[in-house]
Amino acid sequence: MIPEATNLLHAMLVMKELDAALARLQKGDNISPTKCRPEEIVDTVEKLRWRILDVTSLMRSSVTFVSLEQPETAVSRWSRAKIRVAKLVKGLCVDEKAQKLVLKYWLEAIDPCHRYGGNLHLYYVEWLKSQSPQPFFYWLDFGDGREVSLDQCPRISLQDQCIQYLGPKEREAYEVIIECGKLVYMRSGCPVDTPEDTKWIFVLSTRRKLYVGEKKKGLFQHSSFFAGGATIAAGRLISCNGTLQVIKLAFMCYMVVQWPLSSTGREFRGDIRFLEGHHVDLSHVKTFPLDDDVPPPPPPPPRRNAPPEERRDSETVRTPPRKNPSTADNPYDANNL
Repeated sequence: MIPEATNLLHAMLVMKELDAALARLQKGDNISPTKCRPEEIVDTVEKLRWRILDVTSLMRSSVTFVSLEQPETAVSRWSRAKIRVAKLVKGLCVDEKAQKLVLKYWLEAIDPCHRYGGNLHLYYVEWLKSQSPQPFFYWLDFGDGREVSLDQCPRISLQDQCIQYLGPKEREAYEVIIECGKLVYMRSGCPVDTPEDTKWIFVLSTRRKLYVGEKKKGLFQHSSFFAGGATIAAGRLISCNGTLQVIKLAFMCYMVVQWPLSSTGREFRGDIRFLEGHHVDLSHVKTFPLDDDVPPPPPPPPRRNAPPEERRDSETVRTPPRKNPSTADNPYDANNL
């Protein structure tokens, strides 16, 4: 049995033990007097169980299947693809208009280690160039590409920058409710306060729950809250002692069709009007439709009566480039990851 298959078996056994421990804790059995309260132990066990389940399912769909002696069937390929798709479209059954992750971050969501999507994309392009028959994640970690290290992203950076994906219990610490028009963390009761020189991000779930946390580059971002699942809105905000001051739309992780705030900044588009419904005063809230991480827009088209030199330059810029692995509309094939 190859090492990754052994790791999978170990994870399954650990999960079985965690299930048994959780059952005992919930019944109040065999709890020795310690500084930890029983409910805290239950929360810890549930967090570990969710994480092991997440890693195990993704390993099985991306790496371990290669150890099978028999050739993979079409049914098996579709089964693996289904696991990945379910990870990306989670939440769409609640609201079909929710925003999905942009393509670059698909790899991050289905990676068992959840390495930063921008880094994984660079290695994905390298894998395409190699024309290897091995699936991407197997190639990257166990196959022919395991020794590959790119100048743009050395292997050590790829391995170190792993995004934290929250489980259901961990997410509760970030949930925000609105009391008397102010943003307050539901669990602690503390108002949302965003210190200067820090970036704070928010997401709105398909069930209309708001989550706020500090952004940490390469560690914690919008996709962290729902483990890559769909959202209604995502962006950045500034809040002083619970009073919302600035709200800013983010384009980096999620596909956004329209800025959720109207041009007046007084109400949210569609389903996120809940802010006004909870008596949040938006009259003094500054709104920005662009994130500073977004690249500048393309140059405008040439003027109708522009001189020939300007038209030639514009035509050169506007000539559609040949598609390559890094610029294809949808470069990711779920069956080959």
